[in-house]
Amino acid sequence: MSIVLYNTRTKKKEPFEPLRPGEVSMYVCGVTVYDDCHLGHARSALTFDVIRRYFEFSGYRVQYVRNFTDIDDKILNRAQKEGVPWQEISKRYIQAFYRDMGALGITKPHAEPRATEHIADILRMVQGLVNKGLAYAIDGDVYFSVGKFPTYGQLSGKNLEELQAGARIEIDPRKQDPMDFALWKASKPGEPGWESPWGTGRPGWHIECSAMSVAKLGPTFDIHGGGKDLIFPHHENEIAQSCGYTGKDFARVWVHNGFVTVDKEKMSKSLGNFFTIREILDKSPVSASAFITGECLRYYLLSTHYRSDLNWSEQSLPEAKAALDNLYGLIQRLEESGSQEPMASDEELERALKHFAHKFMESMDDDCNTPKALAAFQEFRGEVNKLLVKGLSGYAKKTAIGNLKKFGEPLGLLQIPSKEWPFIAPSKEKNMLLEGKAGEHTPLIGARIVSKSSEWIEQQIQLRKEAREKKDFITADNIRKELAENDIILEDRPDGTTRWKR
Repeated sequence: MSIVLYNTRTKKKEPFEPLRPGEVSMYVCGVTVYDDCHLGHARSALTFDVIRRYFEFSGYRVQYVRNFTDIDDKILNRAQKEGVPWQEISKRYIQAFYRDMGALGITKPHAEPRATEHIADILRMVQGLVNKGLAYAIDGDVYFSVGKFPTYGQLSGKNLEELQAGARIEIDPRKQDPMDFALWKASKPGEPGWESPWGTGRPGWHIECSAMSVAKLGPTFDIHGGGKDLIFPHHENEIAQSCGYTGKDFARVWVHNGFVTVDKEKMSKSLGNFFTIREILDKSPVSASAFITGECLRYYLLSTHYRSDLNWSEQSLPEAKAALDNLYGLIQRLEESGSQEPMASDEELERALKHFAHKFMESMDDDCNTPKALAAFQEFRGEVNKLLVKGLSGYAKKTAIGNLKKFGEPLGLLQIPSKEWPFIAPSKEKNMLLEGKAGEHTPLIGARIVSKSSEWIEQQIQLRKEAREKKDFITADNIRKELAENDIILEDRPDGTTRWKR
């Protein structure tokens, strides 16, 4: 089965057919760097990181470009408010963006153009549109004439009359049509600007992405992505000005991710209902079961299909942590389980693996259905756990571990050594919990650390064994109960040994 993607332009799923065999060219709208990234930004970055990873996993060579908007009204307003140069704001939040993306395991694009680095490309495109009669200049501003682009509205699926009726736009009597949009803005006193044929000014938002994508990928490329809030007007305007300038098709497939919502409203800075990535990770509870890493946040976001809106639920983060605990716990048990007589055949493992691989690929080929892909992981975990209880050969254990990591890679999961996974909170916080010194906002679950290390479990099993040898069955039963409270099940075997599992 070939990879299928939902194309916003055609409003249907389509088998992906690249412009050049074996290659994928992809441009994604990045952030305007005037503040820390919130969860909505994380979701968009993660969506296209996974799409890029899965194409590479499937054997494609990907050229991935994601821009920075580093000159914008929001950046200028922030700089004025803080009394600092606008370049300082851009630099600060580009660094913050890299920090947050690193925490989420987002791979860097092959190119990250900045608008201010492409002023010459922008001016060339604006001048070309003016020369073709598709744009006009007024008082140092340059506007695109929407009425002269017959297919305007092709992405949003609305004609110009419908868009005019539904648009909330500021009326400018200088414009030929209220829907016309700015390609170039004359600089106001005190604002930064670049020399142009129309006077000192700066680029409009929409033209930046057109110029940068064409400069990096050419006039026509495979995939253009972004949040669904960009469909109109941003991406609609990109199509008009790019096709108008080059005379060629622009992006062939348009992919848009859904919103992150809070109480069913879009998470956004303008509404003030947002949580930054840094806040979520820094304020993570110190209890082991709820100690949230970037990988936990990644799992949580992948648990909903990228095109569906995701309603923010803080309670879901510990569930993502528990799901990853189970997967990393399986890898650790496979790594640490000693030599045992294999009662389960390698063929049984191979059958389970074949089923897992099929379900995973089937899910991801179908418009990157990550919730189903994660379900395939958990189903495979259950099957391997059953086989591990029966006994697996060394070859089977290594095969299971290798494939968990192999199929985890396109999702950006299960790539760290299992010994580094925080089954328990970091030592300082763990000691606070054990000593009863945690703050009033620290959730304690039954006054115990939920996830126990393998070493601790083995120690408890040894203590229980010694208690049974001394006929101290009360102590032995108490140890079993404590382990059971921590979701650890013991299996006493006829040969006198004891197995355990979570």
